[in-house]
Amino acid sequence: MALTPTEIEQFETDGVVVPQCRLGRAAVADLAASLGVHVAASARRDVDFVPNVLDHEPSWIRFALLDEILGSVRDLIGDDVILWGSGLFCKAATSGRATPWHQDGQYWPIRPLATVTAWIAIDPVDEHNGCLRVIPGSHRDRVLHEHARNDSRELILNQELSAEQRGPTPPRSLILEPGQFSLHDVYMIHGANPNTSGRRRGGLAFRYMPATSHYDRELAKRQAEEMGLHSMVHRTLFLASGADVSGKNDITELPSTVQ
Repeated sequence: MALTPTEIEQFETDGVVVPQCRLGRAAVADLAASLGVHVAASARRDVDFVPNVLDHEPSWIRFALLDEILGSVRDLIGDDVILWGSGLFCKAATSGRATPWHQDGQYWPIRPLATVTAWIAIDPVDEHNGCLRVIPGSHRDRVLHEHARNDSRELILNQELSAEQRGPTPPRSLILEPGQFSLHDVYMIHGANPNTSGRRRGGLAFRYMPATSHYDRELAKRQAEEMGLHSMVHRTLFLASGADVSGKNDITELPSTVQ
């Protein structure tokens, strides 16, 4: 097991955990170098969020399959795991936008709704440069709250929850060193402040669902049309571990370089 029994219990209780295990120095250096190449090659170097970065950087799937990451995910959702999404977060110094309070499940066409996100720190991440903030325990009722649409250019996402919907529990800041990662549940309420520091905040996220769930492309099409979202219709689904238990997912084989 990658996670300890205490860490699994914390995830079940809080909806989020930062494991004791972390990526090794070589993997951290590889991540940092890969981000540097991506930023240098980008025409928009201040992009805060690149949805499904594997579409642009397919070789980065190697990070999603690292033992520390995939092993931790398997401890939480079982051995049959589909990697269905990824995201690169690179909040520029002094100008990185805020992420509104939201639940990930508001955006995702997965039924039954189930996903664990692994958020890997590439840079040091703290309250000054816009770390992730979570509402512990907000996942427990397994309910998606009604989100309001906010198309402000100051926000990374356009669906947000009100202060009342967040409830009385104070938020917790997830402070991470390079190579550390957090794991959070699809129903957990979370967000992030803008980056007002003089430091970049780089992170890489991977989304994993149990293979008992179905990635519903028709639902993805309706969500994009009705909510003004970036389309998720053509996401590539990789079988990271085990088998497609649901039998409903169109799986793409992993690249031969990582098999």
